[in-house]
Amino acid sequence: MDVRRQTATRVQEIAPFHVMEVQTAARALEAAGRDVVHMEIGEPDFPTPGPVLAAARAALEGGGIYYTSALGLSELRAAIARHYDEHYGVAVAPERIVVTAGSSAALLLTLALLVDRDEQILMSDPSYPCNRHFIRTLEGEAVALPVGPDSNYQLDSAVIAGAWTPRTRGALIATPSNPTGTTVAPAEMKRIAATVAACGGALIVDEIYLGLSYAGRPQTALALTDDIFVISSFSKYFNMTGWRLGWLVAPERHIRDLEKLAQNLYISPPTLSQRAALACFDPATMAILEGRRGEFQARRDFLVPALRELGFTIPLLPTGGFFVYADCSPFGLDSEAFCREALANTGVAFTPGVDFGSHRAGEHVRFAYTIAIDRLREGVRRLAAWLPGLRRR
Repeated sequence: MDVRRQTATRVQEIAPFHVMEVQTAARALEAAGRDVVHMEIGEPDFPTPGPVLAAARAALEGGGIYYTSALGLSELRAAIARHYDEHYGVAVAPERIVVTAGSSAALLLTLALLVDRDEQILMSDPSYPCNRHFIRTLEGEAVALPVGPDSNYQLDSAVIAGAWTPRTRGALIATPSNPTGTTVAPAEMKRIAATVAACGGALIVDEIYLGLSYAGRPQTALALTDDIFVISSFSKYFNMTGWRLGWLVAPERHIRDLEKLAQNLYISPPTLSQRAALACFDPATMAILEGRRGEFQARRDFLVPALRELGFTIPLLPTGGFFVYADCSPFGLDSEAFCREALANTGVAFTPGVDFGSHRAGEHVRFAYTIAIDRLREGVRRLAAWLPGLRRR
């Protein structure tokens, strides 16, 4: 029997997550005794802040780790709403907030709510790879639209309007984005929201890196309209990756249906993580996180010019997150081969552009500045010693 007949067709159409395969190869090198500089994984190196850990210990000692509402703890929903008011100056009703099992679950809930078979969601190419696979899993179609530095590696209202078809259900914007670290200006986001609304669609905005913004006070898309789906996370800015906790802000008319979906898909978000996350918004925790944001910015300010000096083309300075999307074509290898050879010859791990789409993907790689600056310096030193020989081949 053909083994492919034993699994759903969608499984054959979902590509591996290349960054995880790079990490596996890097770990194998480490197991063999090599020192590896890890710039492949988008996970902060900072530990979960102490006040959050203390809150988790208190919750464990209290023993009340039972299911919560599928929408999340009411006190956590209220704390998130206060955070929008205090940090972004935007009033969001707690009733519109759905706490989820990671931001991935928030996006899955949103797409499950909106997308029927063969309906389309517009997104940028490059973009975070799992997004298009989520849509395929739900039997929809991800329409990846090529973007480049001229549009800040983001979709704009004109591109969205030109790509809209009778099958289009909505558009997905990530700001700041993975892999490029670029943002959508508020004026353009307002035009995008108006365009999507005029087309009768839904706008989904991924803001999981919003707290890690470096170009002035960030603005959430929720400041522009209530008729929007905003995805956020405790993973990146709050340094809680393994706790698997995120949230969704949705129009109030959709909350009951989102609750039904959550009840059936995962019952409720992890209770211990929710009780720990209540401490995220304490002033002591916020002071820790803001200090770490400053460290991420310092890393960016070192790495971007250092990579440019090595010969990578980086047309835009990332304004958020912790990624650099770099053109590696001057070195004469496609991105997969380039990453493979760099890891083997230098012990520096980073991610091929093929993870993030198809538009010039073979010409780009992504670096994550999620390691201490001395390790970034070591990675740059190793690449500087290796790249001249590669160019002479």
